[in-house]
Amino acid sequence: MLGTGRDASGRPLTEAERIDLVRAAGRVPDGCGPAMPEAPARGPVRAFEPKAFYPKGAADWESKPAGYEGRKALAVADAFDLMARAAARSKRDQPFTPTQVAMGRSYAALTEKLAAAGVKLSSVEGRAGGSGQGGDVTDRRLIEAERLAALHRRIGTGIAMEVRRQRPSRTSATDRPRRSFTDRQLIDAVCLEGRTISDVLDSFGWKVYGDTRAAVRTALCKALDRMVGPVRRGNIMVAGGASARDFWGKMRPDDN
Repeated sequence: MLGTGRDASGRPLTEAERIDLVRAAGRVPDGCGPAMPEAPARGPVRAFEPKAFYPKGAADWESKPAGYEGRKALAVADAFDLMARAAARSKRDQPFTPTQVAMGRSYAALTEKLAAAGVKLSSVEGRAGGSGQGGDVTDRRLIEAERLAALHRRIGTGIAMEVRRQRPSRTSATDRPRRSFTDRQLIDAVCLEGRTISDVLDSFGWKVYGDTRAAVRTALCKALDRMVGPVRRGNIMVAGGASARDFWGKMRPDDN
């Protein structure tokens, strides 16, 4: 293996074999075009087809591929991609719905965006350049911060996996001590840190097998559903525009 410098039988890899393994780790998927370089440091990736809306007739629009010269694009694979790929290889059902995946990625993007701001904004009117309407930027940051706080409230403080007392016959001196972890820790580990369910279980000292994976996946799905919010008549309630501040500001920890 690349990390050990040996193959599965323990034989040391030759220099050419090591180079081939490194290049294979950075292989660009088919359909992305020759201009995209091989980059092993990029990590796991997924290919996708960019799309855009184009006019259709006088008053209609349609979605069409919009990649450069018809090529696909690459995105760094997150934990949801890795778990979906593992399920597909094992011919199991996908572990999460598209809505749950979209919610997890939106949460990650919002968290990273606010963290990248560096400082909390109180006023930007004194900055040089621009229109001088610093309140627009400040208001937008405040709305986004309120939205993130609302998502944290929806996640709640529940326990995703709780350590319970076990009979001595089911434990051993070599077992690592297990630790309980909350729904928030689970969400942050998967959405922000890119950890799979197995990674999360292992990091908290839990044995990784069918029952523990299923329990954590259920807890993760329920937390993501709470983050999505209330559903009415099959449609997810959303808020935008000037009313977003009022909507997110009125949310409480018991919002579902």
